Amino acid sequence: MAALAPLAGSFALIFGGCCSNVYCLEAIVKHEPDSGLLITLFQFIFTCLSTLHYQFDPNGRFFVKSSPVPFRKWCISATLFFAVNMLNNWAFAFNISVPVHIILRSFGSVTTMAAGWMRGKKYTPVQIFSVAILTAGVMVSAWADAMSKGKKMDTSSIDLTSASFEAGLLILLFAQLLSAYMGAYVEDIYAEYGNHWKANLFYSHMLSLPLFANFTPILYSQFLRLQSSQPFTVPKSIAPSLPPFVMKALASTSQHVIFLTANAVTQLLCITGVNILSANTSAVTVTIVLNVRKLVSFLLSFLLFGNKMSGSMMVGAAMVFGAGALYGWETTVKIPQRKKAAAAEKENAKKAQ
Repeated sequence: MAALAPLAGSFALIFGGCCSNVYCLEAIVKHEPDSGLLITLFQFIFTCLSTLHYQFDPNGRFFVKSSPVPFRKWCISATLFFAVNMLNNWAFAFNISVPVHIILRSFGSVTTMAAGWMRGKKYTPVQIFSVAILTAGVMVSAWADAMSKGKKMDTSSIDLTSASFEAGLLILLFAQLLSAYMGAYVEDIYAEYGNHWKANLFYSHMLSLPLFANFTPILYSQFLRLQSSQPFTVPKSIAPSLPPFVMKALASTSQHVIFLTANAVTQLLCITGVNILSANTSAVTVTIVLNVRKLVSFLLSFLLFGNKMSGSMMVGAAMVFGAGALYGWETTVKIPQRKKAAAAEKENAKKAQ
């Protein structure tokens, strides 16, 4: 039971934080699609400050705890992490909508599995089949979600000949490949040096901050545009429970700045859950869980806004949850059983000699 606690905690953080993060993200990019760089910076600063206590040591070199992981490996991990986040958020500036963004990123489990295979990892036919079905299920669900919201995602609404759209596709494709390599790279670090996910969370954000220096003018202009939006409107359902000074502060703050802050907070919850999960499972398992989380985001949008679930949505949901269950059964039950049986057979063969 103790071994299940980290997994349960990671699931709560991923499904709670990541799903909330998607709504905050869409609220921002719907009005300011060029804000990807600023969104990334806020996420990195907030996460870095929130995880500082994990590594702070007043007696340590540069006031941080010593790590068994070589510093150069943290630098490589941070560079990959920075590049993946920058590319994913930058894509919104190239005529890429949030639903299209989610669909294209649903191939993460495929690219992660491919990266693992190239690095010598082996997967069973059942694992490969379940990843393929899960990816298809997320695509079906995302398409159904977009259709229900009136977001036409066909060639009549998306200019496939647009250089901007093509650039966005290439950016997301490159981000997926980098993300797959990063997942395998971090998995190797954990396997060699131990599950130091807190250190990885801190260093991947802290070492990335200097890389934003060259983008200062762009960041400033993006913040001014967000700040110029209308003031935040406090929902009437929670207004009576808030102190007067909080109400005044919220009412005088731009709604997009509020969403920007909420996006950073929920991103911290999300990435913490991902790091806990990656420290206790494989990179492919992480991407499987994240793909299931994407479907949960779609389902919540139907439940919260009273939209009717279409037949396509039901098919997609069945594909994702069925494939996720199949992958989990194969990984946590069948593979350990086969390993145990093989070890017992080997032991019996030794005794027979």
